[in-house]
Amino acid sequence: MTKVVWNTRELTVGQLAERSGVAVSALHFYETKGLISSRRTTGNQRRYTRDTLRRVAFVRLAQRLGIPLKTIKEALATLPENRTPTRDDWAHLSAAWRADLDDRIEQLQRLRDDLTDCIGCGCLSLDRCALANPHDRLGEEGPGARRIDTRLTPAEACCR
Repeated sequence: MTKVVWNTRELTVGQLAERSGVAVSALHFYETKGLISSRRTTGNQRRYTRDTLRRVAFVRLAQRLGIPLKTIKEALATLPENRTPTRDDWAHLSAAWRADLDDRIEQLQRLRDDLTDCIGCGCLSLDRCALANPHDRLGEEGPGARRIDTRLTPAEACCR
């Protein structure tokens, strides 16, 4: 068994996959999306700088939070190249997403709380959906779910 040397300035795609816990195919995908970058050796092999480990960890965390890849890419573009991002860099990025996450949490809590009465199943044209369609106002627009906006409170939904 060969011992892997981790103190190198650059990592192969296999080393990056092992250290980050991300499949090689996912790393290639991240690279095609512009989330990480590599240089090519004369033998056309990828080499990643060590700060890529933090970038991959950041991408994985952001994905778990439901942040779209486009937004992740825009955030990573604000970070300095060729140096490991600092705590301040990460704090700046996370602060930018805080309001969006708070809004999504509020939406999920409202969905949870309204689950008993309405689960957004498409019944909004029924005359009994007092939560989001009092007096069957949306039924006049046609069949099926006409509008499902979890950011609206029941009072706002009836008045739109």
